[in-house]
Amino acid sequence: MENIVVSLSFRFQDISSSGSNSVHSMQVCTEPKVILSTDDIVSLIGNKCDGVIGQLTEDWGDTLFGALKKAGGHAYSNMAVGYNNVDVDAATRHGISVGNTPGVLTETTAELAAALTLAAARRVVEADDFMRAGKYEGWLPTLFVGNLLKGQTVGIIGAGRIGTAYARMMVEGFKMNVIYYDLYQATRLEKFVSAYGQFLESQGETPVHWRRASSPEDVLKEADVVSLHPVLDKTTYHLINKERLALMKKDAVLVNASRGPVVDETALVEHLKANPMFRVGLDVFEDEPYMKPGLGELSNAVVVPHIASASKWTREGMATLAAQNVAAKLKGWPVWSSPNVEPFLDEIKPAPKAAPSIINAKALCLSSMP
Repeated sequence: MENIVVSLSFRFQDISSSGSNSVHSMQVCTEPKVILSTDDIVSLIGNKCDGVIGQLTEDWGDTLFGALKKAGGHAYSNMAVGYNNVDVDAATRHGISVGNTPGVLTETTAELAAALTLAAARRVVEADDFMRAGKYEGWLPTLFVGNLLKGQTVGIIGAGRIGTAYARMMVEGFKMNVIYYDLYQATRLEKFVSAYGQFLESQGETPVHWRRASSPEDVLKEADVVSLHPVLDKTTYHLINKERLALMKKDAVLVNASRGPVVDETALVEHLKANPMFRVGLDVFEDEPYMKPGLGELSNAVVVPHIASASKWTREGMATLAAQNVAAKLKGWPVWSSPNVEPFLDEIKPAPKAAPSIINAKALCLSSMP
């Protein structure tokens, strides 16, 4: 019998089905709580659990992986592409595979970052509140004047898949120039901007260009819009702090759809208060689900509740990949060797008999598909 715990916030129930050779039981946590404590999850794991599908709001460390191992568990998957909430070393010590869900969030997250950029630059939320409050009495030349994006410079800190997708949207949509900082050269982004610049020039328009910065500070000083897309680790915790905010243009737009602690939120609140033309769009927060005091009252901040991946296709895809990571490990299937996970999301063809993405596959000596 295989028993899988799914720690998603729904009311608790048991779903069982029997096959010819085995019985599979899935326990779905549906408590009213949105965020489960360690004790809650330990209770759900109980004394028999083969695998868990969890969320990024849970801190998976030695306690939880120890409980899962004690219950006979072998597999865990985060329903997220990031896994800063997971102690992968602890999981490996307990012989538990750790899965994540890459490849389905890229465009959806980039689109939300672009939406936050537009909303902040053009003061959409402020204007919406103004209109709903019945304050609009007629057109004025100074009413909610914002920032023009066309021809400006967009800065990317973290030019991986999501950062690159966002940059392309801003280049194609608004003919923005690009400055980016990343530890690795974003060759695909550079080639795209160069090719698009040549196309614009061939049409008699001003070409766009790119520049790779040598430091985050260079991006912050030069860009009119800065979008954050780094991973969260010790080097990026409070990457945006009081000193670096001071480097930015007084009317710049800052967007964060990566991880909340990348930004020192207390410092950001003070910067927004002191610089009313500076604007920010946030999808993530340092102490989720809470905002730092004062942030919610600032009209130059657009804040949304961690919805970057909230398209129907993406959320269904995340759930599918997370479930496949756990099921494949329990069935002894190999790890998918390609970064392209679309075969797992095909609604017509059967999914490959493999785990889409196992972070510690090498450490656990798991086999990969040829």
